[in-house]
Amino acid sequence: MTDFTILPEGLEAPVDDGGASHLAGRRLPSLHLSSTAGGQVDPSRLKGVAVLYLYPMTGRPGLPLPGGWNEIPGARGCTPQACGFRDHFEELRKLGVAHVFGISTQTTAYQREAAERLHLPFPLLSDAAVDLAEMLDVPVFDVDGDTLFKRLTLIAKDGEIVKVFYPVFPPDRNAEDVVDWLAEHREALSRADI
Repeated sequence: MTDFTILPEGLEAPVDDGGASHLAGRRLPSLHLSSTAGGQVDPSRLKGVAVLYLYPMTGRPGLPLPGGWNEIPGARGCTPQACGFRDHFEELRKLGVAHVFGISTQTTAYQREAAERLHLPFPLLSDAAVDLAEMLDVPVFDVDGDTLFKRLTLIAKDGEIVKVFYPVFPPDRNAEDVVDWLAEHREALSRADI
């Protein structure tokens, strides 16, 4: 059985294709994403500092990953990324983060299994209709007929994107990179001049 918490050796790093260069300064769109915590979340209405990490898909124990998954630059690592945000969750809160969400195009039912198995202290949001990708023009790729997000992380303040991490590699360091950036920009974020 594959241990999805461990990244295999020799993964190819994704290159910055410019697919997220337009996002800083944009407002999060108004749409309703189903949450593993129940109900729906409208990203445009999030107050305070929010961290939203978009990821392709989490694997599920006992089920194979899509064919060639390890050969797609940046595809592998959703579970280690989620665990990183789980492990740094309290640190993020102490740095003033009001909201943390993982977002994929998987269904809420599929995401719920991962959220419970990984003991995530934050909800996962489903964009199964791929509306967020269309409204923000975030980079995606197709595998086995499914449209999946390329991995990226947004930091927003009161609905405005102030920082974009893209490409994200290695994914298991993403939460730590976000913590470092927030610590460096904490004062500016609190003054709302960033």
